Amino acid sequence: MSKFVTRFLKDESGATAIEYGLIAALISVAIVGVLPLVGDSLEATFQSIQTALAGAAT
Repeated sequence: MSKFVTRFLKDESGATAIEYGLIAALISVAIVGVLPLVGDSLEATFQSIQTALAGAAT
């Protein structure tokens, strides 16, 4: 029984999975926080591209 407890306490695979989950959550929160700031600029860029393509097609 003591071998099982010792092995369980030394096992870090669950901690690694939790760390990766926290990193993914932080990245997604950062993306959600930045998108509204960049959204207007990105929309204007795509609008100008669309206008240029429409002018080139005629």
